[in-house]
Amino acid sequence: MKQKGDDYFNCDACKPFFHRGRETGVVLLHGFTGSVAHLRPLGDELCKRGYTVMGVNLPGHATSEKDMARYGSREWLQAAFDAAGHMRLHCKTVAVCGLSMGALLSLIIAQRHKADACVSISAPLPASNRLLPLTGFFGHILPRVAWKEDENREKELDQRYDKGYDGFPMRKGGDLYRLIRQAEAGLSQITCPTLVIQSLADKTVSGESADMILSGISSARKEKLILHDVPHVCTISKELPQITEAVDALLKSL
Repeated sequence: MKQKGDDYFNCDACKPFFHRGRETGVVLLHGFTGSVAHLRPLGDELCKRGYTVMGVNLPGHATSEKDMARYGSREWLQAAFDAAGHMRLHCKTVAVCGLSMGALLSLIIAQRHKADACVSISAPLPASNRLLPLTGFFGHILPRVAWKEDENREKELDQRYDKGYDGFPMRKGGDLYRLIRQAEAGLSQITCPTLVIQSLADKTVSGESADMILSGISSARKEKLILHDVPHVCTISKELPQITEAVDALLKSL
């Protein structure tokens, strides 16, 4: 997931999209340092099934890490709410579906009752990383954090869509932590149908994340899809068909 020059994000996979379909719409939200490319294959599959689908790049993403430093949790959350609001103008039924940090944003939108369904994929809960709240202080010492290299990533993920930063401004870790805390604190406020997806091979988030979400929300309908042998960004892995089927089943029930 490395940047390879100024034109790295200048490709169709990284462009925001809006595909008009039926009266059920899905807003797709990517993760921390990622891009809309991580959700484009899922968006394309849902579009084929007739849904209205929207994918956005959150502020400071799919541009440069320097640009990312200019934005934070407030802007990311506002962009997510704006996307859900835009979808509401076109569709009677709106679902939010997010990957990683995008899952946090989706959960928060559901807490505010601004969506009719929620899909959480690889959500980074619970807020157990004690270093994240300190990133504002450490940012003066170590301005940038590089993601750890994963030698298996190219084999496990579709490289046409694996587009994101290979690091991030240290201070942005605090913004991610604020979203984790906010999503965790408001789980009981979620009442809409909810699907939680998590891979047992995910080395980025806690293995208890899915069960924590499902036990915390107040939804009458809540479902879990457990994946195997795929990493954190499972939406561009071999499990895309299974993810698509689960999301489609949830949307058909609305």
